[in-house]
Amino acid sequence: MIVVADEPDRATPLHPDELDGLRFKHITTRGELDELEQVNIESGLAWLNRRRKTDMLTEQFMRTLHRQMFGDVWKWAGQFRQTEKNIGIDPVQIAVQLKMLLDDARYWADNHTFAPLEASARFHHRLVQIHPFANGNGRHARIAADTYIADRFEHAPIDWTAGHDLQHTNDRRNAYIAALRAADAGNYEPLLAFVSA
Repeated sequence: MIVVADEPDRATPLHPDELDGLRFKHITTRGELDELEQVNIESGLAWLNRRRKTDMLTEQFMRTLHRQMFGDVWKWAGQFRQTEKNIGIDPVQIAVQLKMLLDDARYWADNHTFAPLEASARFHHRLVQIHPFANGNGRHARIAADTYIADRFEHAPIDWTAGHDLQHTNDRRNAYIAALRAADAGNYEPLLAFVSA
C-alpha cells in the first residue's frame, strides 16, 4: 500500500478501494507513484498530439483523456469517482455538472463571451471544482484547459508551471492554490493573473 507523507495541499486522498486499482503493487511511496504517473501522462500527451481533431467538449473526450493520462497506472482511470473527497461535488452530480460545464465552454467560445485565457481559466477552475476522477484532477484539468484554448481559440497553451513542479509545495503551487480558492469564492482575478503571468 502507498505510504503518503508530506501530501501537497489540496491533494486528493485515495480511498482503499481506489488504491486497490493500482496496477503496480510494488509502489509504496508518493514519489514512486508520481514518477509512474508522469510517464503515463507523457504517453497521454503523445496520444493527444496524434489524435484526429474531434470535439473535445464531450464527456467521452474528458474520460478518454483521463484514461490516456492515467490508465497505465490505475484500473479505474477514465471512470467517474464514486467516493466523497476533500474537494469536489457529490459524485452523483458529476455527469450533470460536467455536461453543464462543457455546454458553457462551448457557448463561451462560440459567442466570444470571454477572452481565450479567461475562458480557459474558468474552464479549468470549474473542472477542478467538479473533480470528476479519484486522482489526477488538477493535471487532467490543466491539460484539458490547454486543449480547449488550442482547439477552440487557436491560442497557445497556458504556462501553468513557469518552470516549477505543481505537484510539490513551492511558491508557484501556493499561488495556483490561492488563485483556485479565490475563484471558488467568485473572485477570478488571481486566477487570471496566474494564467497571464
